[in-house]
Amino acid sequence: MGLFERYLSIWVGLSIVAGVLLGNLFPTIFVTVASLECAHVNLVIALLIWIMIYPMMVQIDFAAVKDVRKSPKGLWLTLVINWLVKPFTMAFLGWLFFNVLFIDWVDPQTATEYIAGMILLGVAPCTAMVFVWSQLTKGDPNYTLVQVSVNDLIMVVAFAPICAFLLGVSDIEVPWETLLSSVFLYVVLPLVAGVFTRRRLEKKGELDSLTQFIAKLKPWSMVGLLMTVVLLFGFQAQTILNEPQNILLIAIPLLIQTYGIFFIAYYAAKRLKLSHKIAAPACMIATSNFFELAVAVAISLFGLHSGAALATVVGVLVEVPVMLSLVAFVNRNRAKFESDISSDEQSTPLSSTE
Repeated sequence: MGLFERYLSIWVGLSIVAGVLLGNLFPTIFVTVASLECAHVNLVIALLIWIMIYPMMVQIDFAAVKDVRKSPKGLWLTLVINWLVKPFTMAFLGWLFFNVLFIDWVDPQTATEYIAGMILLGVAPCTAMVFVWSQLTKGDPNYTLVQVSVNDLIMVVAFAPICAFLLGVSDIEVPWETLLSSVFLYVVLPLVAGVFTRRRLEKKGELDSLTQFIAKLKPWSMVGLLMTVVLLFGFQAQTILNEPQNILLIAIPLLIQTYGIFFIAYYAAKRLKLSHKIAAPACMIATSNFFELAVAVAISLFGLHSGAALATVVGVLVEVPVMLSLVAFVNRNRAKFESDISSDEQSTPLSSTE
């Protein structure tokens, strides 16, 4: 594991602090960056997200999808949680907290935007960070690749309709053109670029070419992630310092959602008798969010300084430490998990047999 992954929470934490400080010390710089838009898309954020996502897309081998038949339960678990459970529980928690429990503390327009940001987080299953969580939990890398590949394929066609449906249920006007263009820009294009790049490298007949290329791109992906965090918190710096209570209000339902979804998936994995190397990353994938996409779409739909953008930024703040705590939980309970299912037939991972 590289230096970045090992101390991920520290780098992200430092980036958050840097963003808030710089946003308050040099607000005009961030205002200028925020103004660099084309068709409601911030060009700097778009570039950084591309830098962050593209290396992850190159790693995805869609040819591996056919191998899922060897052990389909882990994939089904992830898909059910990601597309049939998580978006709707997130929308419900957003409505419950901001239209009921917190109704006296947040004005209706801001509450509506917070709910929208939460929905965008809930409908975006994790892509970029999945490989980190899988590695940290000693997950089967081939199976993780299959799960990411299938989720990305579904996200291309399902993200916009589910967002539109849930945003509509929440009485939020949905600009379809902006939503679809965001999916095209942040999912379809990098996905196509990643597949094209991978095929070109594989045609050389040398696996080392692909490995070396990904290794060269990896530092840029780290730079993209950290710079995105700096900018996002810089854009929201004054709001964060002036209204810290709103950060807490947004964080509460996000924490409940994240831990709740994880333990639903963890319990289901036990019931399905999944081997730990499949169950662990399946639970982590089901729990985490593709916050890069959620942030980008929130900015495109509602603006850089909107409540929706702030909610997705708080999602970044919450997710990293929470996911690291869940990694620790999974690793600490590995032996117990395996002993609980040792008497039953276990699922067979793609890379080895149990």
